[in-house]
Amino acid sequence: MAFVVTENCIKCKFTDCVDVCPVDCFHEGPNFLVIDPDECIDCTLCEPECPANAIYAEDELPEGQEKFKDLNADLSKQWPTITEVKAALNDADDWNGKPNKFTLLEK
Repeated sequence: MAFVVTENCIKCKFTDCVDVCPVDCFHEGPNFLVIDPDECIDCTLCEPECPANAIYAEDELPEGQEKFKDLNADLSKQWPTITEVKAALNDADDWNGKPNKFTLLEK
């Protein structure tokens, strides 16, 4: 079982989770992070580190967030691995917790 980054990461892109990942399974897009399910070892370290509460075990995805399982798998093959903490997006705190951000995802 892998962990999945969900909608609330969009336009926030906090990278606290990257710092604790022992296998470098995070990949970075313009305004979102994803987890490579083939690399994730289900260590649970990233989930509590996410300030946006956007990371869930794939079998515990909140209702309406199921599409992010396939999205993480697909985008992790396209985007580069991120291994170091970076500053969040400038207006990340303003976007944290806002609903319906899927259309704002930049691929």
